[in-house]
Amino acid sequence: MKVEIISIGDELLIGQTVNTNATWLGAEFSLRGGSVHHTTVIRDVKADIIEAIDRAFTRVDVIIVTGGLGPTKDDITKHTLCEYFNTELVVNEEVLGRLHAFFKARGKGVLEVNTKQAEMPENARVLKNDMGTASGMWFDHKDKVLISLPGVPYEMKHLMTDRAFPLLIEQFDMKTIYHRTLQTQGIGESYLAERIEDIETDIRNNGFGLAYLPSASQVRLRISSERSELNKTKIEGYLRQIEDRLPQYVFGREQDRLSEVIGKWMIKHQKTIGTVESCTGGAIASEIVSSSGSSKYFFGSLVTYSYELKSKLVGVNMDDIQKDGAVSESVVRQMAEGGRATLGVDYCIAASGIAGPNGGTEDKPVGTVWIGIAGPENTSAQKFLFGDQRDRNIERTVLTALNLLRCEVLKINK
Repeated sequence: MKVEIISIGDELLIGQTVNTNATWLGAEFSLRGGSVHHTTVIRDVKADIIEAIDRAFTRVDVIIVTGGLGPTKDDITKHTLCEYFNTELVVNEEVLGRLHAFFKARGKGVLEVNTKQAEMPENARVLKNDMGTASGMWFDHKDKVLISLPGVPYEMKHLMTDRAFPLLIEQFDMKTIYHRTLQTQGIGESYLAERIEDIETDIRNNGFGLAYLPSASQVRLRISSERSELNKTKIEGYLRQIEDRLPQYVFGREQDRLSEVIGKWMIKHQKTIGTVESCTGGAIASEIVSSSGSSKYFFGSLVTYSYELKSKLVGVNMDDIQKDGAVSESVVRQMAEGGRATLGVDYCIAASGIAGPNGGTEDKPVGTVWIGIAGPENTSAQKFLFGDQRDRNIERTVLTALNLLRCEVLKINK
């Protein structure tokens, strides 16, 4: 099945918004036997929409249109689709009822502009949106299909996963590809490939697919098969081989996050954590509390950006700061130990570094970061050289610190 994605929105064209919808759709179709052949980004302009749809119908079986379905007057996609498919808008009572319930649950009244979203093309199949106010629309066109969805990512994903994909699988006899994913942190793609070269060879020789999916400081490993029931056991064996070989890097599976993995361990063992942060400015704490239930084990964070606060709040020796610098092993160890005592936690993460783009020296270039972990048994500290991009340095520090804590509590040599 050939697919084309048409993304509507000036914000995408001018770089104000990243087109994550197209990336997600491409990945999800590939796992279900579909193939995205084209991705088009256009303005929310009638002529552009019609031209893009005309072109897409000549070369693919399924068109996914995202964006342009809001309540405001500048969203013209629905009207254009009505004209294209020679139909008209009519009030859909079921959609109208959901709109009233949606706003009532939030203590708000329904504006006239909102009720316009209950007007749906008469010949379209309505895709119920449980996450927002804009319904999805399914148009049959000869033996092909156009699906129009809101551009809000979580709404689009819900509509595709719960509404559109089941219908597409039924109509086009799509074959779902079985896949399992390992999550790794702290090892680059090429180094990871080198460490599992023999396992990868065996995986491919047995007809399975293996994909390396890198992001900042993480690489996901995905093993896939078109014959799920027959190959589950074999794939599970490969996953365990890699986990056993690289426990310091493999932290979870599928959609696991480091903060969630650590949180589950803390709850199970009734332990607590806190952070003392300099270069990350509270980002480690923010990632920890993004997991539901974190109040059971996370006590708090101290952001000690200045020399004075490092000394005043967690007892770092000012002489050591003057002698070794704030970005040093001695200072980050004292931050971790002082934070553990001040916050009254079992484990404390400390981070001090030069995020950039300014502030680097010959001895300590931008991207130099020291991370310390203080626990009931010992304190450890490691130095890292991450790079010259501030945002990525902060993100990598957060993930690296969490993985160091994971290795500490699990007694894995890093």
